[in-house]
Amino acid sequence: MSENSAFQPSRRQVLRSAGAGFGYLALAGLLGEQTSSAASKQIAHPLAPKEPHFTPRAKRLIFVHMNGAMSQHDTFEYKPQLQKNDGKAGPGGGSLTASKFKFTQHGQTGSWFSELLPNLAKHADELCWLRGLHTDTPAHPQAVVQLHTGSANAALTRPSMGAWLLYGLGSENQDLPGYVTVNPPPNFGGAVNYGSAFLPAHFQGTRIDDNGYLPNLRATAANKLQRMQLDLIQGMNRNLASAADVPDSLDGVIESFELAFRMQGKVPELLDISKEPQKVLDEYGVKPGPAGAFARQCLIARRLSEAGVRFVEVCQPGWDHHNNLHKGLIDRCGSVDQPTAALLTDLKRRGLLDDTLVLFGSEFGRLPTSQGQDGRDHNITGYPMFLAGAGVKAGYTYGSTDEYGIKAVEGRMHTNDLHATLLALLGLDHEKLTYKYAGRQFRLTDVAGSVVSDIFA
Repeated sequence: MSENSAFQPSRRQVLRSAGAGFGYLALAGLLGEQTSSAASKQIAHPLAPKEPHFTPRAKRLIFVHMNGAMSQHDTFEYKPQLQKNDGKAGPGGGSLTASKFKFTQHGQTGSWFSELLPNLAKHADELCWLRGLHTDTPAHPQAVVQLHTGSANAALTRPSMGAWLLYGLGSENQDLPGYVTVNPPPNFGGAVNYGSAFLPAHFQGTRIDDNGYLPNLRATAANKLQRMQLDLIQGMNRNLASAADVPDSLDGVIESFELAFRMQGKVPELLDISKEPQKVLDEYGVKPGPAGAFARQCLIARRLSEAGVRFVEVCQPGWDHHNNLHKGLIDRCGSVDQPTAALLTDLKRRGLLDDTLVLFGSEFGRLPTSQGQDGRDHNITGYPMFLAGAGVKAGYTYGSTDEYGIKAVEGRMHTNDLHATLLALLGLDHEKLTYKYAGRQFRLTDVAGSVVSDIFA
């Protein structure tokens, strides 16, 4: 055999090499599957952005909730017949009570606003009114829960609107929660209104206060040590997750640990509004103490939305005026008028209103008749909300109530229709956004809901 000849192995060497080769091939295949599986899991991150069902008109939603039922007859709904027949018997009984506040028309649309809302009135031509809303129950807890979850039955806990939205679309920023609720009231449903129910836990809302305080966020150990501790805990969690009969909620726990770790470096700075220019703080009406709480909420909502949070809710309670109506309205409207108007102005100035949808309203309205010396009772048969921003017609009105504002007579929209329409604006088909639980497919709109496309821009 020459020096340049190829090495000629024996038959025994060939068989040995081939056996090892096939072994290496099998091992390579197994490792490839493992890598592919890991990559697949990484791609299927539960909070990663997801493809909508169709092209969305909006990317995110801010819900400005007036908890307790704002009186539309003293704020947004001018009814000449009510003013004319003050003191007379109403169609359903009771004494008709005209508003004591002066109404004037604003903008090219001629929309009516009472003197209580001078700043919002400046946005008259930017708003899309839904004036034919109705819901199922006049009890606050059930109505608020229905507005947030689609179900008035508080005993059958359902995922909140924000949780469904996050489940359907994922988050735009993996270092922040995709759903944040600021100052949610402890009553009228409490945590149910921003919970995930049977959806995995990572889709529930993150609760903060108007000072940007998020409980248990501050690190108790150095970053490197905390990362080591978290890796150990997560390894134990994943071992448990691979066992039989482990609930799906464990995946949410695992993701919640990781999100909390990432949030420590991002959220405190994001929620610190003190670094905003004084001009912006003044525009919102930010001031120390409770008097500036709602202004801080609205500014935080803008900062969160700008950073990629998918759904933000801000809340102003105290609208349940069965008595002390007029003084109470002066106080409540004085708290929300300037900050809400500033939120719309600020979003528009920054170009965020082009892909952010704003919803403003209550769980139901109030009657045109008097209750006691100075109050109005609940009304679930006809009341307004407004939308502004991405995807909706500006300066447009859909629906109306009768001459006294008791019942919706045109463009009637149930809460299920509202939810279906909001999801559609965000690119989701409410009939396809489902989750299997207890043997059947659930959805935000349950077995009802129609999309009101007339309001789409």
